[in-house]
Amino acid sequence: MRFRQKLLLIFALTVFLCVAVISASVWNSMQRSFEHANDDRANSVAAQFRSEFQRRGDEVARKVEAAAASESVQRIALEINRGAVDSGGYVSEARNLAGQQHLDFLELVDHQGTILSSAQWQAKFGYPEPAIPSSIASAGAFLKREELPSGSTLGLFAIRAAGVGEQPLYAIGGERLDQGFLSTLDIPAGTRVMLYQNLDANWNPKSLLDLNGAAAGADKLAPLVEQVRRSGKEARSVIRWTSDSSDAESFHAMPLAGPNQQAMGVLLVGSSRRPLVELQKQIVSAAMLVGGTGILVAILVSLWFAARVTKPVVSLADAARRVAAGDLYAKVNVESSDELGELAAAFNRMTEDLLQQKERTLQAERVAAWRELARRLAHELKNPLFPLQVTVENLIRAKEKAPEMFEEVFREGTATLLAEVNNLKTIIGRFSEFSRMPQPQRKATQLNEIVTSVLRVFHAQLKEKSQIVVRTELEPDLPMISADPDLLHRALSNLILNAIDALPQGGEIIVQSKSFANRVELSVSDTGSGLTPEECGRLFTPYYTTKQHGTGQGLAIVQSVVSDHGGRMSVESTKQGGTTFRIELPR
Repeated sequence: MRFRQKLLLIFALTVFLCVAVISASVWNSMQRSFEHANDDRANSVAAQFRSEFQRRGDEVARKVEAAAASESVQRIALEINRGAVDSGGYVSEARNLAGQQHLDFLELVDHQGTILSSAQWQAKFGYPEPAIPSSIASAGAFLKREELPSGSTLGLFAIRAAGVGEQPLYAIGGERLDQGFLSTLDIPAGTRVMLYQNLDANWNPKSLLDLNGAAAGADKLAPLVEQVRRSGKEARSVIRWTSDSSDAESFHAMPLAGPNQQAMGVLLVGSSRRPLVELQKQIVSAAMLVGGTGILVAILVSLWFAARVTKPVVSLADAARRVAAGDLYAKVNVESSDELGELAAAFNRMTEDLLQQKERTLQAERVAAWRELARRLAHELKNPLFPLQVTVENLIRAKEKAPEMFEEVFREGTATLLAEVNNLKTIIGRFSEFSRMPQPQRKATQLNEIVTSVLRVFHAQLKEKSQIVVRTELEPDLPMISADPDLLHRALSNLILNAIDALPQGGEIIVQSKSFANRVELSVSDTGSGLTPEECGRLFTPYYTTKQHGTGQGLAIVQSVVSDHGGRMSVESTKQGGTTFRIELPR
């Protein structure tokens, strides 16, 4: 991945993470605020319900107390205390009193708990009322399940005793606790209240009431109601009515306890989650808009920043490649005074130092090469000069001391002189040949074809030496190179000849060709005795040889050819593993 791409990824990821973190924080904060507001609304409705419950309870207690203090109840109480046996005449008294006090329920019960008169169900005359002990006669209003001819219902009741005689007469009255009671509550917008009358042992959807009567979709509230009925504690839940999350409601369920702390009902306060869902959608939309805008800005900023940063880096990398290719005059423009500018200036100083060092090295190499060449030339010329000197001295001595033998000595001496002069000519010719290496005449060249041509030339010689095996490993799709095929043919011939000379006892010669991204490689390996590191270091010096015969110019010529083609030549050798000469040429 390139630096610009990394920079763009970092900027985009940073913007995305910032937007995601902020959005998540706002999302969570908003959700907590919404839930807190829901709790406040539920508590407000619950407080209002309790307040209305208390007010209605006090009102019911006042009405029941008025009924108990009425003339008819006082009269009935007095007759019971006097021992009246026939109480059938009291059947309609409760209904009349309930109408006068505007009570939904009213029963007159004697001290034994027997119903003397019932306003809501006259047929209960004579039945016991065991659910209301006399010990709570002075208590306030309470919830009670009441049986009616049409079924059970839940009411808010109060009990008061008629204060006549020793045997009290109780007036038990109340009002219905149903949707009519709920309609008296001031319910906030987006909130609704439902009442579950806990009249049956099991869940009964008909017992769940709202302002319009039986609530629709009651079965989805069943688990929440059952949880409150079992635990007797408040509970919360989110009810999803449809697949649309905006139709969901958050419900707060609170138990309504009776005299013995039994849950007589469950008050449910529901708040619509539509505002929350719509706000969440707005947050998502805003986050996507901000994120998209931020990423777009990040792209623009990263492109500008990358251009600002990478431009000098690219220039520096380009200059480094030019230096690696041998161009020590490469420079980088210093356009700033920051770290990149300091890096560019340091690079320029480095190239200047390398250039100066290269010039010093070249001068030293030239001096060393001329010294070596002079030493070699002196050594080569010294060998024929000594016979020349001895021959001339012999001629002089023969002329002076033995004139009669001069002719014979002269003939032998002139023959020797001519032979050594020819030897001198040969030496001078070799130096001239090395100094007259032609410049490459480049054209499109297939290196594998040159290898095949050279091996064809040595085929007869290798056939005579059957103990030498030649193996080729040539890349089939080797790309063409720009080179002089004749010079490469001569260089490869020298390498093959050296490999043959290195295998006097036989062995294997391996010729390989490979291609890389920017170069092709040709290697010639042999399984001979190998060379020492010192010998490898001097192999390419003119007139240096490790063989008993040879002039020491072959490898120097090969290196000269490779260098003229802009390539590089190297040698790898060990005493046990043989020798490999490797030529690298640019594509």
